[in-house]
Amino acid sequence: MTKKKIGVLISGGGSNLQALIDACASPDYPAEIAVVISNQESAYGLNRARERDIPAHIISHKDHASRRAFDDAMQDMLERHSVEIVCLAGFMRLLSREFVARWPDKLLNIHPSLLPAFKGTRAHEEVIASGVRFSGCTVHFVRPEMDKGPIIIQAAVPVLPDDTHETLAARVLGQEHICYPLALCWLAEGRLVIEHEKVTVRGAKSSAQAIRNPS
Repeated sequence: MTKKKIGVLISGGGSNLQALIDACASPDYPAEIAVVISNQESAYGLNRARERDIPAHIISHKDHASRRAFDDAMQDMLERHSVEIVCLAGFMRLLSREFVARWPDKLLNIHPSLLPAFKGTRAHEEVIASGVRFSGCTVHFVRPEMDKGPIIIQAAVPVLPDDTHETLAARVLGQEHICYPLALCWLAEGRLVIEHEKVTVRGAKSSAQAIRNPS
C-alpha cells in the first residue's frame, strides 16, 4: 500500500495529533505522518511526534514579519517532506488565503462544535451560554474564512445541565479522536466527493455507521 504523506500543524497539547499518530500506526491505514509543525515551542504535541520518530519542527509566527511570510515558511517545510494532505490539529493561527489556495481540498480542520454553529475559539463557553441541548465536533475542508468549508463528518454529544466548558470539552474531545482519523482515512482513500460545497462519502452509508464499522 502506498500511503499518503500527511503534515500536521499544531499549537498545543496535540491530543488529536495523537489520535492521528495512533491511526497511522496501523499497517492498513492509508496515510502516514511525514512532519509535524508547531508555531509554539512549548507545544506538547512536538514531544508526541518525536516519541514516534516523526520529524517535528518549530516555525514561530513571531519570527516572521507577516502572516504570508509565516505561511510561506510552513509551505516550504511541507514541501520538503513531500506532504500531500495537511491536517490542522489545534492550530491556533489563521491561514492566509494564498496558503489555503495551495491545498485545494487537501487541507482539513477539526472544530469543537457542530458547524456552522459556534465558530471561533470559545465554542464550548458559547454552547453552554446558549442553552442548546447538543454540541459536538466537525471535520471539514478548509476555506479562507474561519471555521468554514465543506463538512466531512460530525458527531453529536449531549450538553448536560451541570456541564462546565471543561466537562463539555472532554466529552467532545472523545468524539474528535474518532472522527478525525476517519475523515483523513476517507480522504486518503479518495472516497470524498465535493459537489456544490457538499461532501459525499463513497462507500459509506452514513457517518454514524462508518464510525462503528470503519472498514
